[in-house]
Amino acid sequence: MKVWCLVIIGIAIGVFIPSIASAQSVAEHINGLQAVLDKLYKDMLPKCSSLIGIGRAIACFASVFYIGHRVWRSIAAAEPVDVYPLMRPFAIALVILNFPAVLAVFNGILSPTVSGTKTLVVNSDAAVKELFAKKDAAIKSTDQWQALVGKSETGDYDLWVKYAHPSDGGGGMFSRIWKEMQFIWDKMKYNMQNELKMVLSTILQILYAAASLCINTLRIFNLILLGILGPLVLGLSVFDGLHHTLPVYLARYINIYLWLPICNILGSVLGTIQQHLIQMDLDSLAKSGTTSFGLYDAGYLVFMVIGIICYTTVPSIADWIVHAGGGSALQHKVTGHAHSMTGRVADVATNPFGIRS
Repeated sequence: MKVWCLVIIGIAIGVFIPSIASAQSVAEHINGLQAVLDKLYKDMLPKCSSLIGIGRAIACFASVFYIGHRVWRSIAAAEPVDVYPLMRPFAIALVILNFPAVLAVFNGILSPTVSGTKTLVVNSDAAVKELFAKKDAAIKSTDQWQALVGKSETGDYDLWVKYAHPSDGGGGMFSRIWKEMQFIWDKMKYNMQNELKMVLSTILQILYAAASLCINTLRIFNLILLGILGPLVLGLSVFDGLHHTLPVYLARYINIYLWLPICNILGSVLGTIQQHLIQMDLDSLAKSGTTSFGLYDAGYLVFMVIGIICYTTVPSIADWIVHAGGGSALQHKVTGHAHSMTGRVADVATNPFGIRS
C-alpha cells in the first residue's frame, strides 16, 4: 500500500510540477499588485468632492442651530456671549470646503510611515533572494546534485558510483544491475523530495503574498470610503451630540492607514527569520555536502504559516497604536476565513494523507 501511495504521489508531482514551478513567480506578481491598489486610491480620492456640497449644506444647517442655541442660552441667562466656541462650525466648514487639499496634507503627514517601513521590506527581500541564490549555487556544487541531477538533469551514473560506492571494485553483471536500480531509486527519491519541498514552499509563498495583498486591499477600500464620506462626517460633527464623530473619524483613518506600515514591519521581521534559517541551512549543507527535506526546510515552511496568520492580526495591532473602537464586520469575516484556511493548509502540509492516530 505504501509503495502504491509513493507511486501515485510521484506521478501526480510529475504531472503538476510544471504548473507549480511556474507559480513560483506568482507570489512576486501578487506583490506587484500593491501598485495597482495605490493607483486605485489616487483615482478614487477625487470623488470625495461630490459630497463636499452635501457636507457644506449639512454644516451650514447645523451651524444655525449650534450658534443660535448658544447665543440664545447666553442671552436667556443674562451672560456675555462666548465667541470662541462659536468659531468651531466655521472652522469645520472651511475644512469641508478644502477637503481634498486637507486630506492630501493628512496623507502627506502619515506617508513617511509607509516609505520608511517599505525600505525595511525591500532590504530584507533582497537579502533573502541573495541567500537563496547562494543556496542554489551551493546545492549545484555538491556531488549529490551532480550525480543525481547534473546539467543534463538526468544524472551521471559513473559519478554516482564514485559518490555512493567509493570503495566498490566493480562486480559482475548482477552487481551492475543492482547498482543501476539503486541509482534510479536515488534519483526518484531525490527529485521527489526537492519537488515536494518546492510545491509546499510555492503554495505557502502564494498564500503569504495573498494575505498581505488582502490586508492592503481592505485598507485601501476602507480609506476610499473614509475619504469619500469625509465631508459628510465633518458636516454631521457640527451637531450637538455628534461632536465625537470627528475624533472617531480621525482615529479610524489613522488606524487603517497604519495597516500597511505594520505589514511592512511584519514582513521585515519574517524576512530576517528566513535569512537566519537559510544561512543555517547553508552552513549545514557546507558541512554535510548533501541536501534533503530537513529541519531547516520544515522551519522555513512553519514560519511561512506563522507569517500568514500574523497578517490577519494586523488590524488588532493597529488598535494598540491608535484605538478606534469597534471593528468592521467585513474585516472580521475576512480574517476569520484566513485563519480557517491557514489551519487547513497547515494540516495538509503536515499530514498530506489525512491519517489520524
